[in-house]
Amino acid sequence: MSTPYETRYPHSPEDIRHYSTEQLRKEFLVTDIFVPGEVKLTYTHYDRQIFGGVTPTTETLSIQLSKELGVSYFLERRELGVINIGGPGTIVIDGKEDTMKKQDGYYIGKETKEVLFKSDDPNNPAKFYVVSTPAHKKYPNVKISIDEITPKVTGESKTLNHRSIYQYIHPNVCESCQLQMGYTILSEGSSWNTMPTHTHERRMETYLYFDMEDDTIVFHLMGKPDETKHLVIANEQAAISPSWSIHSGFATANYSFIWAMCGENITYEDMDHVDMRDIR
Repeated sequence: MSTPYETRYPHSPEDIRHYSTEQLRKEFLVTDIFVPGEVKLTYTHYDRQIFGGVTPTTETLSIQLSKELGVSYFLERRELGVINIGGPGTIVIDGKEDTMKKQDGYYIGKETKEVLFKSDDPNNPAKFYVVSTPAHKKYPNVKISIDEITPKVTGESKTLNHRSIYQYIHPNVCESCQLQMGYTILSEGSSWNTMPTHTHERRMETYLYFDMEDDTIVFHLMGKPDETKHLVIANEQAAISPSWSIHSGFATANYSFIWAMCGENITYEDMDHVDMRDIR
């Protein structure tokens, strides 16, 4: 049985100029990502990225997509990134089993035929956040733990953006075709991410915001630098950020987020910074 998914289509900056709040949320906000016992996926035609949540409880789960992608199995022509943000679990990759505690990640290369997801405790299920992009070459599967990464610490408390950036799927850690993926943790007292803001016309990005209190909200900024829009995002919800859009956000308290990029290159620093005075 095929895994159901939602499809989102691209839009130009001219399109969203006229969007209401409701329309903007419908096109760029993704909710209900982690549903116990289910796989919830979104296919965005921005660089054909597939992302979502796998939340096993009593049963083992897997992603079953084949003819929908014009292939015989899901990762025949794709690569996959996984980060667990929930309880302890297990991932089984072509018969090889690995434990996955919170903040453990995995890069899984193309031509991997079977990936299974399990939770140790159905009452405290693992929450596997998954991101997949088209791939032209097979690279080795690599388990990645946050404990093994030296974070890039950036920002300052006085500008409310002191944060630690953990690069999971990145040339410093493992090889990939086009997928980059990482985990950013904002320090207590900080609420801004990626400010001053930037664009990168060569890559699109998705953001999953999590580790937030129930009454915390994120204002995810998007749009062209001279005509900004925003999405109000709650815990464990995600935003699709087109390549032409600014990439930034702030919240009512500190939080964590997973960023995942794909496109023309895998150069993390390849971005076009926007002068604060040019933002409108």
